[in-house]
Amino acid sequence: MQFHYYLYRGKLLISDVSRPFEHLDEKAASLYRGYIYKLICKDRARSRICYYINHPSQITSKVENLNLIYSRNQDTPELPKWILKSIEENRLLCLNTAYPSWREKLEQTFPVFYGNKCFHKWNVAVAGLGDVGGTLITGLRILGGEYIDTISIYDRDENKVKRWEYECNQITDSNAHSSFPKILPLEKEENLFKADMFIFCISTGVPEIGKKVFDVRLSQFDGNSKIVKSYAQKAIDCNFKGIFAVVSDPVDLLCRSAFTAGLLPDQIRGYGLGVMNARANYYAVKIKGNENFLKEGRSFGPHGEGLVVANSIENYDEKLSQYLTEKAKNANLYMRSIGFKPYIAPALSSGAFSIINTIKGSWNYSSTFLGGVFMGCRNRLLPYGTELEYYENMKEPLFFRLESTYDQLSKLDL
Repeated sequence: MQFHYYLYRGKLLISDVSRPFEHLDEKAASLYRGYIYKLICKDRARSRICYYINHPSQITSKVENLNLIYSRNQDTPELPKWILKSIEENRLLCLNTAYPSWREKLEQTFPVFYGNKCFHKWNVAVAGLGDVGGTLITGLRILGGEYIDTISIYDRDENKVKRWEYECNQITDSNAHSSFPKILPLEKEENLFKADMFIFCISTGVPEIGKKVFDVRLSQFDGNSKIVKSYAQKAIDCNFKGIFAVVSDPVDLLCRSAFTAGLLPDQIRGYGLGVMNARANYYAVKIKGNENFLKEGRSFGPHGEGLVVANSIENYDEKLSQYLTEKAKNANLYMRSIGFKPYIAPALSSGAFSIINTIKGSWNYSSTFLGGVFMGCRNRLLPYGTELEYYENMKEPLFFRLESTYDQLSKLDL
């Protein structure tokens, strides 16, 4: 393939078409050792600003969809060895010039703890201190001392704010050297967007125990969508540049609501898939020979209908995977059937652990923007954007299931 190479603001840019920047020949470009940006110009409704390339096929991909996790029926282009090496070293990114702010991405980074770089501890803010929100900040307080400085909390019920500030700041141990995030009460909503990450835990219309509902998560969409859009607008008004995290149900659809409200797709992340993977693991370890699910198995898709669980990528078993999918998808109904709301495991597995892994720059299960929808999969947030886990040897039946889920999400009219 023939590319144009440019030096712009000290960064190496690669383009398929001519650009008005300082031109470099390929030999000079091959000596560059920093981050490299492959310029694209794609519809902003279906492409994020910046993401990591981790397979050669992605450098020539015309659209963003499931080909970012599995290159099915795509020819791998012949690329110079130095470009292939930059992919191996996680130094090659796609940068979408259709966004007016694309130049800012050359300098702007997410302060994740990645590689040898140690950024500042994060300040996070949580809105909504119900069952999920309260459990989430408890988990963040216990687990987040190394990565989180403060957890600012807000709820329209002032007594909830007082309660969780009082309770969580008393969670400690007897070791004077232990580090715990400080819980800070907020009086004004706009102060939520002074953080590195805003976490949306507000829910309305959660069905009572005993009430029959076809899909508990979808039943909350209308009410929660209006609220998440209002907070997205507040974030925009405050010029919020951090991560807008959604924990409330239905996670994936609410992420899309935040996007339609005007937030940038790279900012929005949904945290619901972690508990689905944890539930699949709960059932998998009960079956002899599947004790390694956390290592071999994978989960994809939404937090609910459309979920796809694979018992293994390398040794995929369709029947077993379908069984684990149904068990994980309906686990919340079992908990409700015995008289309890299922919020502890979601708040910790989808919430606390996954959010901390995001801050660490570690692999986690969450929903990110993929060709116009928010699709849950294993990914990690790195300084300049998101990297999706890529699968060289995905089996066709599994890919067909993913295509079905992706198509369902794409066709939803919100």
